[in-house]
Order: sequence, then C-alpha cells, then structure tokens
Amino acid sequence: MPLPLPAAAATHTARGILLMVVAVLFFTTMDAVAKGLVGGYPVFQVVFFRFAGQIVLVLLILRGATGQALRTRFAGLHLARAVLQFATVVLFFASLTYIGLAEAQALTDINPVLITLGAALFLGERLGRDRLFGVVLAMIGAMIVIRPGSGVLTLPALLPIAAAVCYAGSALITRRVGPFETPWTSMLYTAGFGTLASGVTLPVLWVDTDPADLWRFAALGVLGTVAQLCIIRSFSVAEAAAVAPFAYAGILFAIGWGIVLYGDYPDPATLLGALVIVSAGLYVWRQETRPPRTGAPNEAG
Repeated sequence: MPLPLPAAAATHTARGILLMVVAVLFFTTMDAVAKGLVGGYPVFQVVFFRFAGQIVLVLLILRGATGQALRTRFAGLHLARAVLQFATVVLFFASLTYIGLAEAQALTDINPVLITLGAALFLGERLGRDRLFGVVLAMIGAMIVIRPGSGVLTLPALLPIAAAVCYAGSALITRRVGPFETPWTSMLYTAGFGTLASGVTLPVLWVDTDPADLWRFAALGVLGTVAQLCIIRSFSVAEAAAVAPFAYAGILFAIGWGIVLYGDYPDPATLLGALVIVSAGLYVWRQETRPPRTGAPNEAG
C-alpha cells in the first residue's frame, strides 16, 4: 500500500539526508588522502588520478551499458556540471598545500548557504523558516571555526571559498538533472571531462610516482566515485534545501582525519563550532523527517 504523500516525502528526505552524510564522509576521506599527496606531486596529477579512477570504476560497473548511460537530453547541463566539479576539486586540492584540512573544509562549508538560496532562486524550492534557521545556525558554527580576523582568512583561503561556489553550482545542476537520469550519466561526463582536462597537463607536470603511494592514488578514485554516487542520489531523491545543511558534517570528519592522519588537534573554538554545526544538522533532520500535524502547515518548507 503506497505511503501517504507527506509520509513518503519525509521518507525521501530522510534517505537524502543519509546519502548526503555518507557522501560527505567519503569526500572528506578523499580530501585527507589528497592532502598527503599534494605536498609531493603536482595538483593536476593528483586530480587526474581522482577522475581517472572514477571513470575506470564506472566503466567496469556499466560494461555493455555505457552507450546507453551516455545518452542524455541535458548535454549542456552535464558539461557545465563537469566543468564546475573539476574546478571544485582543483581549487580544494590546491588549498591543501597552504592550509589545514579542517580550515579548508570550514571555509568550503559556506556551500550549503549557497545551495539553499540557489535552490529557492533557481529551482523554485521553498526556503521555509526551519531550513533557513538550520542554515544560519550551521553558518554561525562555521564562523566560530573560521574566526574571521584570526589569520585563517588569508589569500590561499580564497581557494576553498571559490571551490564552495563551484560546488554549489554543480549541486544545483545535479538537483535539476538527477530525477530524470541515472547517476551513471552524470558520473561518466564528470569523470571524462576531469580526466581529459587534467591529463593534458601531465606531459609537462608529471612527477614519477613512488610505488608506496600507488594505493593512495587508487583510493582517490574509489572514494571519489562512492561519494559522487551518494551525492547524486541525495540531490535526486530530496530537495536541495533539505539536504544541503548536512554538508556541514564535513568539518567534523575533517577534524577527525586531521587528528588521525596528521596529528592536527582542533582548538576549543573549533570544537565549539563543530558542536553548533552538529546541532544545526540534527535540528533540520528532526524538522524535515517528522510527520506533519493534521491540519497544520508544514513549516519545514
């Protein structure tokens, strides 16, 4: 028996939120691996392995269905998304050569605000006071982490901020296209463009790969592929404004990986900001997934 419409919408939102959290976990793990590579290899070489690994995995999964996956009614949007996704990865990986993983992630965490507002302006999604409150609260948490005036906001910090703008654009396109096509279509176009765009730089920039680093280069492709698949599905099954605030979970994962891999312990302000971010995510989760009261409007938007 089909679920009533409000209950079905809540189920889709909960699934979208879960997929977003999983995507952010894999993305931040990939970024942590990349940080250990960009210190010894050119950024474009690291980016090449990230996208080349994805296209190999997707081709292996699809096998004979590749041609069908490449057929699309949205070629222009896929190209725009691929360019934006490529720029996101290049800008963020480049920032890791200058600033810490947690700081870079915190600066990138302006993207849920951009996505939520962009979804209202360009996709016609309702903003809703609960979504807006969650975004603002999470942004306050990010500002506590960033602490404007503390020296975190330097010229290299513009790189992850620019990455956030590009990511927001690609997320909005994903939300527009996602419900009409399989995730594999977006993943093929994105990986194909990223592989070609970074590959043309390799004859000039290539640095011989240490065999001990091969597993890390391979991990970039696997982690990025899983993250991309989850995020495409997230924006396909739920509204962008509902799931976007959960990208703030990335700062928590980035802090964890910074401690485990690089011995970079957060200070009290970073921990406080992370707590505010978690609270914002839990608030939105609660408001978006609770069944609406009979006869009452859905305030979550």
